[in-house]
Amino acid sequence: MAKIYENFTTMIDRAASILGLERTQYEFAKFPEREMIVSVPVEMDDGTVTVFQGYRVQHSSLLGPYKGGVRFHPTVDHDSIRGLAGLMTLKCTLAGLPFGGAKGGVSVDPAKLSRGELVRLTRRYTAMILPVIGPDVDIPAPDVGTDDTIMGWIMDTYSMMAGKAIPGIVTGKPVELGGSRGRHDATGKGAVYVLKEAMKRLRVGREPSTAAVAGLGNVGKSALRGMYEQGIRVVAVSDSTGGILREEGLDVPAVLAFKEGGGSLRDYSAPGVRQIPREQVLETPCTVLALCTVNAAVTEENAGKLQASILLECGNAQITAVAGDLLESREVTVIPDLVATAGGVIVDYFERVQNVQSLIWEQFEVDRMMKNIILKTFDQVWEAAVQHGVSLRVASYVIALEKVCEAKRIRGIFP
Repeated sequence: MAKIYENFTTMIDRAASILGLERTQYEFAKFPEREMIVSVPVEMDDGTVTVFQGYRVQHSSLLGPYKGGVRFHPTVDHDSIRGLAGLMTLKCTLAGLPFGGAKGGVSVDPAKLSRGELVRLTRRYTAMILPVIGPDVDIPAPDVGTDDTIMGWIMDTYSMMAGKAIPGIVTGKPVELGGSRGRHDATGKGAVYVLKEAMKRLRVGREPSTAAVAGLGNVGKSALRGMYEQGIRVVAVSDSTGGILREEGLDVPAVLAFKEGGGSLRDYSAPGVRQIPREQVLETPCTVLALCTVNAAVTEENAGKLQASILLECGNAQITAVAGDLLESREVTVIPDLVATAGGVIVDYFERVQNVQSLIWEQFEVDRMMKNIILKTFDQVWEAAVQHGVSLRVASYVIALEKVCEAKRIRGIFP
């Protein structure tokens, strides 16, 4: 598995070189401010106790409270959480949000747990990281393997310890508990907003275009739906069990209904649809390849095999640093994760504002404001890419690092 933290620091060095920064001006950005590793003992339904490994890494508080998701997945480890926390700092900074970056998670396959076991895991993990989180300190959110229900359990656990309801401890929680309308689909919807703008600037028409989607989690399904609604013909999709292909175009509503019903793509069948290995979806000839997987989907081993002209990085750290260079040499346009995935944390910010001010915004307001911020962010990245003669991916790091370093310069070092 690609080392997320190593790729993060490699891109930081590259951006610093373009900005002409001295090591002492930017090296702080590579290192988290605080890292917590916890043991999470859980009583299983059969009476035995299993101890899971948990993490919470707080990368930067330069611009505000730490902000970042909680991931429940077997691939969670110290390296991945470290790297993802750093990416959150840059993502929030790039979008101009008053947050720092953090990430947390537990190394576990939630699909193998009963509901009761998942509740106990969530509550114990919350209790273990309780000393370092808070509505003005570190605000968790959903990520891979977690959802609004789990955020509700985290909120309840923290609130019980505090003796009163504290909805602001998490974002991405149910609307009934103070969550924001529009949060569930915000990441995928924001990615499609950016894709639409990029295609316009690249003079690529949507209706004659084709797409493939790698990964059908929450973000993948939202991105799939959005591209279909934009008139892009989706020819291939994959989930963790396999892939399907139909050159004439898949029946996207039928595929989504099948997935929402709990189906796996290895069991999907329809006229003209062929079953293919999920890895083959990445190599499908198409205009747009949306990367929505858990871990890096594009590495130096397969970057040369991709046949898409545009890569939409809908998940964090989907492309390694070396693979990014290979794609750039092939003139493949990569819409980077730092901007493509920003919709989720932008709406997290809206949720926090609503919680603090006791407001309730309608979904059309949330969507409108999110679209405005994410397209402004993309415009900055596009202009920086032109100015420095670099890819959009490198440009996103250049802008974010410059902002972080300026904040550090102004604040200085204590004591």
